[in-house]
Amino acid sequence: MNNRYLPEGELIRDYENREYLSSFHALERAYEKRKILEAFALLSDGDFNLHFDLGGVAGIMPREEVVWSPTGEPVKDIAILTRVGKPVCFQIAGFRRGDDGEPVAVLSRRLAQEECHREYVSTLTQGDVIPAAITHLECFGAFADVGCGIVSLLSIDAISVSRISHPRVRFSPGDRVPVVVKNIDREGRIFVSQRELYGTWEENAALFSPGETVTGVVRSIESYGVFVELTPNLAGLAEPKEGVAVDRTVAVFIKSIIPEKMKVKLIIIDAGHETAEREPVWRRPPRYFTDPKSVFHIDRWRYSPAACPRVIETSFA
Repeated sequence: MNNRYLPEGELIRDYENREYLSSFHALERAYEKRKILEAFALLSDGDFNLHFDLGGVAGIMPREEVVWSPTGEPVKDIAILTRVGKPVCFQIAGFRRGDDGEPVAVLSRRLAQEECHREYVSTLTQGDVIPAAITHLECFGAFADVGCGIVSLLSIDAISVSRISHPRVRFSPGDRVPVVVKNIDREGRIFVSQRELYGTWEENAALFSPGETVTGVVRSIESYGVFVELTPNLAGLAEPKEGVAVDRTVAVFIKSIIPEKMKVKLIIIDAGHETAEREPVWRRPPRYFTDPKSVFHIDRWRYSPAACPRVIETSFA
């Protein structure tokens, strides 16, 4: 498990990180050791330089040092402004004197990210299970920090087998989640997945029995029926019913579970009223059938039961 190149926000609570930010002499030691540290960005000045307080020592991060780009693209203003008020990782690039004669630490997030990519990200292979932190959400997916602020894309179809209308029903910015490396393209862009960690159809179906009435979330309404999510990787089909709406919680009776057809037949008992803006409280935290703390690589994952002729699987080889 990587302990040096963690998503931003992890080092800020670390004892060693606090020790290095306790004095000018401690910062000098961090500079000599090329330590990666974290501190909160206090403000962005008119020239888009970030400013920090490093235990009484001023720190400045020039705008060109805020983001490392593998393609050499210039730093966008928004990439700087969105760092203000958040933990930012950096290496100390050097020291200079301020206008008042006091020492100022010159910081570089770019150097930290460049090292993280060289020593960690570039060594990852498809199927590696790694920690990540959700940074922001779009309708097409979630962006996740996989180390030192280096961002990957978790597309909406890779979040779970159950289809969702928007990533916000699963995540909020700042959530710490495990992900599986799906692909790293030639430009260094990283794509990750999560659905392989939520278990197979059989593992999820084993949580339920015919005759039970349970709570689910409506994920889509079709002319022939209503798809109700029971877990992130298991949905069942219910007959059409008035009063239901997408992303609303409902009570459903489990009529039958059919592995060879990979189907769960449901009857909606109560249309419900609560809108599930995120995972409902009755189903959080999510259950990972593959323990991300002990499993660090997946070669192949088959979702569908062996008895089902329809094969849904992911091969990372």
